[in-house]
Amino acid sequence: QVRLVESGGGLVQAGDSLRLTCTASRRPLSLYFTAWFRQGPGKEREFVAGNWRGADSAYYADSVKGRFAISRDNAKNTVWLDMNSLKPEDTAVYYCAARPGSAYSTHQSDYNYWGQGTQVTVSS
Repeated sequence: QVRLVESGGGLVQAGDSLRLTCTASRRPLSLYFTAWFRQGPGKEREFVAGNWRGADSAYYADSVKGRFAISRDNAKNTVWLDMNSLKPEDTAVYYCAARPGSAYSTHQSDYNYWGQGTQVTVSS
């Protein structure tokens, strides 16, 4: 099974940018649809962005559309989430997730594999 490890979280100010990285091991990332989810304080985990192969197969939550961009390099077994114009409401633990195949889903229950999460805090 694939193993996912996130990195790149931190404390930033509103309006700043941040890049999160998800590195996969044990299995080729090309076999999986990958996504980023987040869970803010007192909130349920929610879908942020997901993709299968490239920019033409990327999906975004309305709350981040136009500000966040998901990308991947299957040769490097890596997925990135570039976050721009960050807002305090983006504060959350961000998780990388994967599910076998190419099917898109926003439901966390559809994802088999998860990283440990990385904290992003945006101050106002």
